[in-house]
Amino acid sequence: MTFRTLLPFLALLGTAQIGLAETPAFQRVKLEAGEKLFAADCRRCHSTDADHDSYGPVLEGIIGRKAGAVPGYDYSDALMAAGFTWTEPALIAWMTDNQGLVPGTKMRHVGITDPIEAEFILSYLRSVQPL
Repeated sequence: MTFRTLLPFLALLGTAQIGLAETPAFQRVKLEAGEKLFAADCRRCHSTDADHDSYGPVLEGIIGRKAGAVPGYDYSDALMAAGFTWTEPALIAWMTDNQGLVPGTKMRHVGITDPIEAEFILSYLRSVQPL
């Protein structure tokens, strides 16, 4: 499955609303858990701070950034040609099956298939947007 075939589904996900309102306490716990899950699953290759080097591209400000756009990072031809912007649904799809989303990407898949874990990591990524 490619990004182009997933695009209508991703657009639908982007408009979905979670039925339960999140309290500030729950949001704080979700953010803290997301940071810990990111540290366990993603940090070995990705930094969330542009001031720190990482093997993979830095993820600070990932939401809303064009895919393959971190200056100086050697992206795969597949990701450079993907032509999409990192939306929250696109990030969830990437965490779930990056090779399915962009066949030929050079990132080794870590397999975050639990939707709650992916949502918590996404919550953390939301918090590392540049000011």
